[in-house]
Amino acid sequence: MKSIVIDTSALIAVVANEPEKRKLVSLTDNCLLIAPHSVYWEVGNAFSAMIKRERTTLQKVNSALRVFDTIPIRYVDVRLEDALELSQQHGIYAYDAYLLATALRHSAPLLSLDRQMVHLGEMLGIHVLEV
Repeated sequence: MKSIVIDTSALIAVVANEPEKRKLVSLTDNCLLIAPHSVYWEVGNAFSAMIKRERTTLQKVNSALRVFDTIPIRYVDVRLEDALELSQQHGIYAYDAYLLATALRHSAPLLSLDRQMVHLGEMLGIHVLEV
């Protein structure tokens, strides 16, 4: 089974029924989704920010979280040394480096809607799935 590293932006687009949902679901059909453990907490942070900015309600977030809980994701460990090296080399936050390090370590394509993440992934020779 093909593995894909999925980031928070892609997950939020799916569970919040954003326009990219259909394409994202199609790209990940019959694939093993993997992500660093941090993605779980990043989803919470993203929804918290959406509530704070009054872009959504807690009721809608709870509904989206029920969908999120049905997505089979295998959370994997990341070597902090690898992530911090990427962070230092590219001037990025550790959370972004965790995703890149995961894609590199598992030789898996990256699925992200974040332009900076897509650009960095391509620079590092990671196959990035187009949405």
